Amino acid sequence: MKLILKDATFFKKCVDAIGALVDEAEFTLNSEGLFLKATDPSQISMVDFSIGKKAFEVFDEKEQAKIGVDLDYLGQILGRAKSGDALELSFDDSKTKLIAMFSGNAKRSFEVPLIDVSSAELPSPKIDFDAEVSISAGEIMDGIKDAMLISTHITLGVDEEHFFIRANSSKGKLNNQIRLSDKKVVSSFKAKKEAKATFPLDYLRDMVKGAASDTQITMKLKSNAPISISYKISEASISYFLAPRIESE
Repeated sequence: MKLILKDATFFKKCVDAIGALVDEAEFTLNSEGLFLKATDPSQISMVDFSIGKKAFEVFDEKEQAKIGVDLDYLGQILGRAKSGDALELSFDDSKTKLIAMFSGNAKRSFEVPLIDVSSAELPSPKIDFDAEVSISAGEIMDGIKDAMLISTHITLGVDEEHFFIRANSSKGKLNNQIRLSDKKVVSSFKAKKEAKATFPLDYLRDMVKGAASDTQITMKLKSNAPISISYKISEASISYFLAPRIESE
């Protein structure tokens, strides 16, 4: 295996976005690219990540491979990349370590122990969503920061005219409404009916923090059902699913 990315910091952003939910995970390398699917330890959320082979400067995949790593440690190593560094990923001769080599003004290589991450094949949730909306990440992040002043949970939803973010506790209430007709913020929207659900705020914050503020985040909603959150990190795609807190009427 030999994979080369022109920009090492790009892969650092990807690993950080995955590592926001899971500590250890297993990448799968096949003829199509590099993929990962994992649940967090509490199993209320899932991350689904992919980089297609065209994103790589060199994509030498001799056979399908599993790459189990400590994401926090890998992220720390990738954090040593300098601006302009390329990243090469390969195995050592014994295939017990992942070699990460930065190439820029100097060549620096690190060995990362491979670990056995035992997990069953994870199917993606099959949900007939009622609404789908794409909104700039900056607006979502601002809404989450507002809600953190109020509560540990956040309600997301759509009605006929708005996407809304709400929070409620003994501290007070937040009601943030974004008009669906505002094309500067909402790039696309479709809905069969109104939908809303309540989610743990810390999970939602961790899911969106990997997106640049001008990135479009696509959210798919169904009342009292898991939410789907997806966006691009350059040429990589990442999607999350998060289970709701079911509220009684």
